[in-house]
Amino acid sequence: MATSANLLLFSILLSIATFVCATNVTRDGRAIIIDGKRRVLLSGSIHYTRSTAQMWPDLIRKAKEGGIDAIETYVFWNAHEPVRRQYNFNGDLDLVRFVKTIQDEGLYAVLRIGPYVCAEWNYGGFPLWLHNLPNVELRTSNQVYMDEMKNFTTLIVDMMKNENLFASQGGPIIIAQIENEYGNVMSPYGDAGKSYIEWCSNMAVSQDIGVPWIMCQQSDAPQPMINTCNGWYCDQFTPNNPNSPKIWTENWTGWFKNWGGKDPLRTAQDVAFSVARFFQFGGTFQNYYMYHGGTNFGRTAGGPYITTSYDYDAPITEHGNLNQPKYGHLKQLHDQLHNLESILTSGNITNTDLGNSVTATVYATPDQSACFLSNANVSNDATVSFQGNNYDVPAWSVSILPDCVTESYNTAKVTTPTTIIVKKKNMAEDEPSSLNWTWRAESVEDTVLQGKGSVASHQLVDQKAAASDLSDYLWYMTSVDLAPNDRVLGSNMTLRVNGSGHILHAYINGELIGSEWATYGVFNYVFEKNATFKPGQNLITLLSVTVGYQNYGPFFDTIQSGVIGPVEIVGFKGDETVVKDLSSSTWSYKVGLNGMDNKLFNPENTLSLWQSEELPINRKLTWYKTTFKPPLGTDPVALDLLGLGKGEAWVNGHSIGRYWPSYLADEDGCSAEPCDYRGSYSNNKCVYNCGKPTQRYYHVPRSFMDEEVNTLVLFEEFGGNPTLANFVTVTVGSVCTSSKENTTLEMSCEGGRPISGINFASFGNPQNTCGSFAQGQCDTDARGFLVNECIGKESCAVEATVKNFGEPCGRGTGPFRLVVEYLC
Repeated sequence: MATSANLLLFSILLSIATFVCATNVTRDGRAIIIDGKRRVLLSGSIHYTRSTAQMWPDLIRKAKEGGIDAIETYVFWNAHEPVRRQYNFNGDLDLVRFVKTIQDEGLYAVLRIGPYVCAEWNYGGFPLWLHNLPNVELRTSNQVYMDEMKNFTTLIVDMMKNENLFASQGGPIIIAQIENEYGNVMSPYGDAGKSYIEWCSNMAVSQDIGVPWIMCQQSDAPQPMINTCNGWYCDQFTPNNPNSPKIWTENWTGWFKNWGGKDPLRTAQDVAFSVARFFQFGGTFQNYYMYHGGTNFGRTAGGPYITTSYDYDAPITEHGNLNQPKYGHLKQLHDQLHNLESILTSGNITNTDLGNSVTATVYATPDQSACFLSNANVSNDATVSFQGNNYDVPAWSVSILPDCVTESYNTAKVTTPTTIIVKKKNMAEDEPSSLNWTWRAESVEDTVLQGKGSVASHQLVDQKAAASDLSDYLWYMTSVDLAPNDRVLGSNMTLRVNGSGHILHAYINGELIGSEWATYGVFNYVFEKNATFKPGQNLITLLSVTVGYQNYGPFFDTIQSGVIGPVEIVGFKGDETVVKDLSSSTWSYKVGLNGMDNKLFNPENTLSLWQSEELPINRKLTWYKTTFKPPLGTDPVALDLLGLGKGEAWVNGHSIGRYWPSYLADEDGCSAEPCDYRGSYSNNKCVYNCGKPTQRYYHVPRSFMDEEVNTLVLFEEFGGNPTLANFVTVTVGSVCTSSKENTTLEMSCEGGRPISGINFASFGNPQNTCGSFAQGQCDTDARGFLVNECIGKESCAVEATVKNFGEPCGRGTGPFRLVVEYLC
């Protein structure tokens, strides 16, 4: 009896504790409301799958220090359920651990379950087995699909509930998302699409998670879903319900990169402008996509043709360094917005059009007022007369006046230091300067020479159906018997293949006749090369290679991949063209490569024989292997693969992704330096790296490496020179900062490192930008002073005064600037 009473008392106390810890999350037309308080919330996307569990605490801590309140992540269905009903939530896929890491740092979480994610992720996050289910149609009112979607959504929700991770249970998750950007593609699905989105809403509500659900880019989102905005600018967005707050789920901090594409840059000034405008015009929750972009490890990049790097020009770089000045400039903005939280979410709003794209906005309560002055003119600065004062507001900028009198922040006036990230060779003390390689050829006897596959069909098969997501590689093989008098035989012959497999390598009777690959955005192509056929049996072997499956668009799942046909032998005899269509021949198929099947990338594989002599270079379908010690220190590590063609790389069995350094960015179209931040941004504005490898460096997380001996394996598809490969550390090379005359210039190094050198220092009117500073006509050399004052210190503050540095051009010629580039 006493035991039962104790158990009852314990149960009651546990229920009370759970109730006390629970966070009440609701909403109204002005804000997300947490425990009765309207909140200004600044969020940042960090995808757990694009970093490692060892990186998560540092990334999340840096986000918090940058003024971020919440971490937003997608949930990646194909990563967690690669085989139907076989789940993986281990290691770097430990979603619960990731959310608890967010909680440990005292931040909120936004869980975008989807489970369609887009995200430049392979197949939009859908597992390929889903595509291959009988009678399935994706993202529409199809019972087979909806059953699977509900099953996975419920799995994730129950997993979070079991760990008490929703705010209603005392956890950090304050918002969840169902579906993703469906409104962008909904129209072609017709009534079935409308029915589907209603079903999504009802299914989500039935999960009973106790926090609001959102649907981004869904203007007709059913209640109680909150529809939200994605894009570079969302200040003009209006929710579809007056009781829904104005939420921006994706403020694109830059853009993704594709093979053949240039490096995108979105300036700190423009991102800040977009954020300030959003909150000026009633915004309440804003999320950066991405705050840390990370890396597409393995074969996770989608697109197709998305690079392994997913840096996204985010405030935290792919490797975990701070991207300055973007990180710091936004942090200053976050501080301003947080200080105005109460008035922004409760004050009366008055907008006044001052003409020429200048707008003044006043937030007012009986006790306080705060003002925004925005100038959306793309070229003309403005002098604004406002409430008896004059303010200089640069073009394409917003000034914040927290008391409607004093400007405390302007989006175009960047005071945060700029960092230059460099790659440095930093090898272990006893590590040779170049790596010692062994090699072995990919065995192709069964495919190229014999045409043996595991299945056969009298038609050409979609690569998604044949290979699913087991490999990028699918062999198509057929044999054609040409009689001596066959009309197609002649001196001028070609093999013509219609493909959509991104890359094609074609062999006839064991000889490679050529390769073809697509360009980003145009994936259907015609391969046609000269070929020699003989009377009798001829073996045609086609190696089709995918570079990530389509991840976006209406009916994207129906886009074919691989050899789509027709496949034809073409003979030219004078003016006559003779075509022999092989599309309906008996085709044999084999998925993958023998080296993959034999796990040559696994360092524990000791059965395979590797050759150490006569190392071949520029040889197709070749495996290379070496050992190395990790670079010294704790800086992030990258693998420099300049000189290689295309393939995949593994460190200690961990795939660091596809590499393709031989694919150069376009020669033309790069922007002038510095980029003009004024005017609307797009992914074609402010682009760089023309004519250079799309991606030369590949992130190797330190958690992938052991302290002593490590194994690096490359599979080289195109042919390259592995002896040119090596490891580098990714670190801050120098820092640039400046200060106006009669203000304090502050210098410090990330991670507590000392200031080790002064590259440039000038007081006056120095010219150019960080990394290429030069003295102007009216400057004094300030380097000696700063060397004496700052070298060896972790931080240093000096006054930018004539007293310290002298009068550059005589009395009365200022005002001047102190500009410094220093080393850490």
